[in-house]
Formats: sequence, structure tokens, C-alpha cells
Amino acid sequence: MERRDALKLLAGAAMLPLLSRDTLAFFREVHEQLPATSALKTLNPHQDVTITTIAELIIPQTNTPGAKAARVNEFIDLILTEWYDEKERGRFLAGLADVDSRSQTLFGKNFVECPEKQQTEILRELDEELTISRPVGAFDSRPRRRTAPPEGNFFFMMKQLTLVGYYTSEIGFEQELHEEIIPPRHAGCVPIEDESNGR
Repeated sequence: MERRDALKLLAGAAMLPLLSRDTLAFFREVHEQLPATSALKTLNPHQDVTITTIAELIIPQTNTPGAKAARVNEFIDLILTEWYDEKERGRFLAGLADVDSRSQTLFGKNFVECPEKQQTEILRELDEELTISRPVGAFDSRPRRRTAPPEGNFFFMMKQLTLVGYYTSEIGFEQELHEEIIPPRHAGCVPIEDESNGR
């Protein structure tokens, strides 16, 4: 699959329940590329902990494992490394740095050092920035969700990557959605020997 096509699939993150078997299989292959032990390629350790924390706040552990257990942070690192071009990667990392800047301004410490309540406050603020106040009619002045998110918005990208990374992982797909991972096609790996040759 071409990189551009793969990125278009990410844009359909809101339609996760409708992913085709081929698309699901593609993202499963991305998960299978993750090494047995964490080996970051783009993120530094602080960025990795920040992403892990944000992802776990988006999809926390409940009676099923959360984003951290599904290794969403490593999935994101792989996407940043293999799929995003330099400009996209730069926007994402700048947005990640902005999370710490906001946290320093509000609470005098980095995001990961804040208690969960303060972290949630920052994420709520980022989420609200995806909403614009635009009256639809004379009698409706409620904030409306953008029809398309602002290009390169960090928190939109983060939520999108978290959802795709989690729900296409074995944990998210099988334990959370209670679906069975079925290969898109049969790929036999063991040749069947002709019994008559052995006689």
C-alpha cells in the first residue's frame, strides 16, 4: 500500500467500525512490525512518556486494557517514522511540545508531572479548540463541530492515531470490540505432499 493511501486510511479513523478486512489487515501488519521490546525511532523518551500518558487518558484501562497495554505509543512512533513526511512529523512534534508549554504556563510543570485532573484539563482545552462557535441559524447559536479538522491540528492527529492504534491492535479489536481477527485471505505455508510419492 502506498504511503499516501495509508494516510488516507488514517483520515477515516472515525469510521473504524466500517474498516474493510483488507484495511484492518494492513493496520495489523503495522502492529506486527513493532519489535518485541520498545525501540523508539522518532520519539525521545520524554515525548514517548507524554504520548503514552495522553493515549491512556483517551482510552484508559477499565475492565479491559487501555492504550498503554496496546502499545499505542509505539504504533504512533512507527507511523511518525515510516509514514509521515518531515513536515507532518514536525507539526505533530511541535504540537506535542505545545502540550508541555501549556502545562508549564498553567501549572508550572511538564504535562507528565501533573496530576490526572490537570492533564485532563489541558486535553479538554485542546479538544475544545477543534470546536468553533458558528451560529447555524438565528435560533441556533450552539458551538458546532468542524466538518473538517484544521490541517495539522496536533490533538486531532493524536486522537486519530490513538483510535486506529488501539482498535486495530489485538487488545483493542479482540478484548474491547470482541471481534475475531480473520486474515483477509488464506495464505498456506505448508506444502501438501503427494501421498503416492511415499509408497
